[in-house]
Amino acid sequence: MAAFAATAVVGPIVVPYDSITVRLGDRLLPPGARASDGSRAWLGTDQVGKDLVAEVLQGARISLTVGVTTVVVAGLFGLAVGVIGGYRGGPFDTLVMRLADLQLAFPSILLAILIAAVLGLSVANVIITLSVTRWVTFARVARASSLVTREREFVTAALATGAGAVRLVRRHVVPFALTPLIVIATVELGLVMLAEASLSFLGLGTTAAHPSWGLVIATGRDYLTTAWWISTIPGLALSLVVLAVGQFGDAVRDALDPRALTGT
Repeated sequence: MAAFAATAVVGPIVVPYDSITVRLGDRLLPPGARASDGSRAWLGTDQVGKDLVAEVLQGARISLTVGVTTVVVAGLFGLAVGVIGGYRGGPFDTLVMRLADLQLAFPSILLAILIAAVLGLSVANVIITLSVTRWVTFARVARASSLVTREREFVTAALATGAGAVRLVRRHVVPFALTPLIVIATVELGLVMLAEASLSFLGLGTTAAHPSWGLVIATGRDYLTTAWWISTIPGLALSLVVLAVGQFGDAVRDALDPRALTGT
């Protein structure tokens, strides 16, 4: 995870490669070959001569940006509506939960494709699309935590001393909801990266000016027998990162949930 984050943040800056420049004279160079300008194409080049190192590094930045931003936006929105609905109940809670049930009944990838097709191609639109499709999980977990917390003795005691609803939610309900949401966020991060790669693979995500791993994999699928590295290398990078995120999520769950350690 640390290596991925460092690569995504500083990689495109310190590595002297360009992910946009087209060099047709250097197209389909295998990994380790020398380009026409004498530089080394360590991961090879694609069908238009763009260096794969630059595309993989740029793709890491796109995946990190989309993943983290989407989880933060969807998490904050889901936390807000889940806590308010769970604590206050009433028509608002019923409306939010029925919307959540309706969205869960619809395949998330199809909903993402529909929204992405309407909004168009850009990194910002991908974040909006995935945030709309991922808020439900956060909202349901936050609501469940709020329903339990509002019945606790310390909440009753705070009400007896004259504490207002806003203070109760801020001081007691939200902190108890954050722990399970942090665990959910680590799991959602990997799922969001896969969803972004899927949208880009289908041509509904990022543009060639901001190539993501999904877009690079898509452009190389016609060259699997002659230039396997175009799709294989970013595909391996995506798989390793999602695997690392999953392992990190398991570690966070074990650290924050004592019951996971005791088996209760």
